[in-house]
Amino acid sequence: MFVATLVASAALSQEDIAEAVRRLTQVGCAPGDSVWLDEGKAADIFCGAGPTAARAALSGLGQGIDAIVQPVANREKKLLIADMDSTMITVECIDELADYAGIKPQIADITERAMRGELDFAGALHERVALLKGLDDAAIDRCRVERVKIMPGAKVLVRTMKARGARALLVSGGFTRFTGPVAEEIGFDSAVANVLDIADGALTGTVALPIVDAARKRAELEKAIEGGIDRTLTLAVGDGANDIPMIQAAGLGVAYHAKPKTREAAAAEIVHGDLSVLLYAQGIASTHWVHD
Repeated sequence: MFVATLVASAALSQEDIAEAVRRLTQVGCAPGDSVWLDEGKAADIFCGAGPTAARAALSGLGQGIDAIVQPVANREKKLLIADMDSTMITVECIDELADYAGIKPQIADITERAMRGELDFAGALHERVALLKGLDDAAIDRCRVERVKIMPGAKVLVRTMKARGARALLVSGGFTRFTGPVAEEIGFDSAVANVLDIADGALTGTVALPIVDAARKRAELEKAIEGGIDRTLTLAVGDGANDIPMIQAAGLGVAYHAKPKTREAAAAEIVHGDLSVLLYAQGIASTHWVHD
């Protein structure tokens, strides 16, 4: 048994649900009952077969509607492993830090190409950090305070899952000076990220090895599984090409407002809504969300 969860960024109508049922019927997914999670906002449609066909059928269902299809069993997860930049926060930290050095366009172009999978992540990271050599160490904290904004839905996602017994791990190809405060503010249990080398109050242009790359992100997921969490109970979310291995290894891997290669690789995606869509995907209505 599978469930297709529809979540509208604005309003979800009975007509939208009926159209979804029609599409699912056409591709042989044997849709059955539909149930509101939050009336006018999110609903579940239960299906007997065809998750791959269902995902394709529901693509572009309606303006502002995200659809996530998955097995009904184990839909509520016990581990969240998440990317930070452009996923749990609204910016790419290295791009914003580069603005303080007056070279944001140059670094942002490299970041974009790396996140799209057009450049080797490690090489792109070393190239960008080298360009920041000599930047005052104080610019890091200033950048975090002035530029970093938490992604809508991030806090309620993490806090609700933790209140229901899940663990939350932030794993980033960014830097510890950002991930530490961000993880604490949102409510993550732990965080993994790269360490910028600093000497005499300035960035040296290097980063400590080994770096947190795509392989390390997946390795953190595998470590959690070895610690006793069933793979089907894991949820991974990210936006860049370096998130693909952990997304593909998770029970539910989600591309969040993601780059094309990441969207193609993921079993689910959020295009319109915020991170609270991932609570609806787990069958958790807003009356059960934890906001503080």
